[in-house]
Amino acid sequence: MNLPVPHDVLSAVAAIAGTTDIKAFSDVLASTIMPSPNVRPEQITAFLMVAKEYKLNPITKEIYAFPAKGGGVQPIVSIDGWLKIINSHPDFDGMEFRDTLDDSGALRAVTCRIYRKDRTHPVEMTEYMDECKRNTDPWRQWPNRMLRHKATIQAARYAFGFSGIADPDEAERTADAPRPAVAEVLASDEQIAELRDLLSRTGKEEGKMLAFVGAARMEDMAAKKADEIIATLRKHAPAAEPPAPVQPEAETAPEGGYEPGEDIPL
Repeated sequence: MNLPVPHDVLSAVAAIAGTTDIKAFSDVLASTIMPSPNVRPEQITAFLMVAKEYKLNPITKEIYAFPAKGGGVQPIVSIDGWLKIINSHPDFDGMEFRDTLDDSGALRAVTCRIYRKDRTHPVEMTEYMDECKRNTDPWRQWPNRMLRHKATIQAARYAFGFSGIADPDEAERTADAPRPAVAEVLASDEQIAELRDLLSRTGKEEGKMLAFVGAARMEDMAAKKADEIIATLRKHAPAAEPPAPVQPEAETAPEGGYEPGEDIPL
């Protein structure tokens, strides 16, 4: 299967995975990495561009595609991927951890301190168990390890400015959270013009159509809804009358009473 993405992006990520066989690499990505067959080409491209930017291997799950709420995918970087981009950063100069325990001896917080070669002071971030722990299998089985991962990732963001990537725990939190309403794209001038033409040809009333779609006027109609109405009206609209043929101008007899077909007097 040929993925519908730019060849240079695909070949760059294939090189990260250690192969020059672009077709085989595409087949593996399509069958094992992408979680849904309904992923749009631009989403695949965005996923591969993130892998290329951070030099992450999707085959070894340093980065993988997480099903996004509402369809599509979100690029997710595993802890192995995060550690790879931290350790490969040219200014990385080591990191330290400090655990904070509560009165019962249970882990309360983890602090990650990252050192950069080009800075005098380290970057330090603390993550707290009561803020991060979730009722999921990883958090129930390995809460201390999970909290250390969270502190590592947050410190790396502050130290190196990594952006556009998330860890698996963040992706799951985002998927579970309610999404704000997304503004719809409104109908274009071309859609409105075609709607009015189709309404005229089918004898339908504009007011009833607007009431059906819940819009006060044509300009307030969503583009998606306009496409649906246009498709329906096209099925019932009579064919547009072809333009009347242009009649050739009648020939005018020349002065002197000459008629076509007569001999021209010399």
